[in-house]
Amino acid sequence: MIRLGALAVGLLFVVNVLWGALQPREAAAPDMTKELHKHPHAIAWAHNGPGNLGIFGTFDRGQLQRGFQVYKEVCSACHSIHRIAFRDLADLGYNEAQIKAIAAEYEMPALDNNGEPTTRKGTPADKFPLIYPNEQAARAAQNGALPPDLSLIIKAREGGADYVHSLLTGYSDNVPKGWTKPDTLYYNPYFRSVNIAMPPPLSADGQVAYTDGSPQTVDQYAKDVSAFLTWASEPKLENRKETGVAAIIFLIIMTGLGYMSYRKVWADVKKPA
Repeated sequence: MIRLGALAVGLLFVVNVLWGALQPREAAAPDMTKELHKHPHAIAWAHNGPGNLGIFGTFDRGQLQRGFQVYKEVCSACHSIHRIAFRDLADLGYNEAQIKAIAAEYEMPALDNNGEPTTRKGTPADKFPLIYPNEQAARAAQNGALPPDLSLIIKAREGGADYVHSLLTGYSDNVPKGWTKPDTLYYNPYFRSVNIAMPPPLSADGQVAYTDGSPQTVDQYAKDVSAFLTWASEPKLENRKETGVAAIIFLIIMTGLGYMSYRKVWADVKKPA
């Protein structure tokens, strides 16, 4: 009886599986993410040099300072650049007095004489402070989203500066038919999942007031802050290029000397008949 009962249960299970497999199913909704996702526009950056080859180029100091201004006035509300020290701003063309003034705008955590937590004015030796003390606080303030630190964002994202520029200028209200966008998200085809939690940070021309006569447009803001974040991700980029070029020139010279030495050593050696 036990064997018959087990056999009956087994047969019932097989029948249920076969029955479920034979039932018509609704077709899965097509994933439009890959179709809608766009690759970033290629921009000719000064730091990439002629032909955007990545060599011989140098940063435009005026652009870096404008980009830092955009970061301070727009991006720093949510995003930190914690790997950068205030004294590093000397590379952007700021003098010592300007750097001290910029650092003093920030409050840094400290301890008083009694060991109690307090704050002090920033100094050039300090790094830019974190916007949020931890991930939990950041997500709580941003409706669950986590604003990344921007110190290495250019290195961390495929496309680098091109990607950041395209993302900042790629927001659109024209959501394609068939694509679902929650009310709490924004449509941006340059973001990997198309829907992005970050509101458009650069919302209108004239948002940041430049004093050097540069165009005050969203596109220019995006280019300038992308260039600044490129510098932030590798402040010694120009030094690395200079070292690389010097090394290549040295190797070319040594190759030439080696070849001439080879010719001189073997000049009197007769070839076999």
